[in-house]
Amino acid sequence: MQIVNLSKNTLLAEEVFMAATPWLRMKGLLGKKMLAPGEALVIQPCNSIHTLFMQFAIDVLFLDRQNKVVAVISSLKPFRFSKIYFASYLAIELPIGPTSSTSTVVGDTILIT
Repeated sequence: MQIVNLSKNTLLAEEVFMAATPWLRMKGLLGKKMLAPGEALVIQPCNSIHTLFMQFAIDVLFLDRQNKVVAVISSLKPFRFSKIYFASYLAIELPIGPTSSTSTVVGDTILIT
């Protein structure tokens, strides 16, 4: 699977893991030492996240049902909570970097294939 910012025609991730069951959503990235460049976790449904007990910071995109970015969080450190984004349908957790290097902003359209 891939995640592409269609608005900017840029690749955000090329190795994508889905967390669509209650157990996988709850587990998230817990237990991982890092997200490698090109990796991402898609959590669906999701309108907020936490980084409790994680060992590394992440970038996070929150998307609505039309795959438009409703929020971008850069460098969310361990043991933090995001705000609740009521318009969000899913969250994409990425290693630090892809959101800024691709200039991904609120309103961009994201394709997950």
